[in-house]
Amino acid sequence: MTETILGLLRHGQTDWNIDFRLQGITDIPLNETGIAQARDAAAVIDPNDWDLILTSPLSRARATAEIVAEVNGFADAEVEPLLLERSFGEAEGMSHQEWLAKYADTNSVPGGESLRDLEARANLLLDQLAMKFRGRRILAVSHGALIRILLRIVSNGEFPREGERLGNASMSVFAHDGSIWRIRSYEPRTLHSDLL
Repeated sequence: MTETILGLLRHGQTDWNIDFRLQGITDIPLNETGIAQARDAAAVIDPNDWDLILTSPLSRARATAEIVAEVNGFADAEVEPLLLERSFGEAEGMSHQEWLAKYADTNSVPGGESLRDLEARANLLLDQLAMKFRGRRILAVSHGALIRILLRIVSNGEFPREGERLGNASMSVFAHDGSIWRIRSYEPRTLHSDLL
């Protein structure tokens, strides 16, 4: 059976990434560095490796996907709502330190999405992609918190490693053999020709 391949590309940098602020579903655009990171990633991505691009509805992911699509001659990216970032509710805009200091339980922030709910959504996304795009090669542009939980699920907790951050415009690849997803490649660093 032909494998289903899923490349998970994190969006490029935003100003809130620089300040380690919780973005969640707040629609913060790419900054100039983020645009350059998306262009660098697009130059490294081989268009022959992918059949289609999906993207989160948020503009920082959509802009990253549009740059990759334009550079590589892909059709427009298709919006997939399940690729949306975790909502941090009223904590959005806070720094990580402020978030941890203010909420004893970061899973119970008013208006936020708990890790349990995020994991359920991540599993639904994996199931839907395996069914809808069976045997295809999907490049999906998404966000740090969602990609982290997807990595944790598929690697049984091996990735990301303790204290490891996923760089903006980093990409890891999963493969589905018809029964389970597994990690094909894990790369937390920003995609750039220097990694080749």
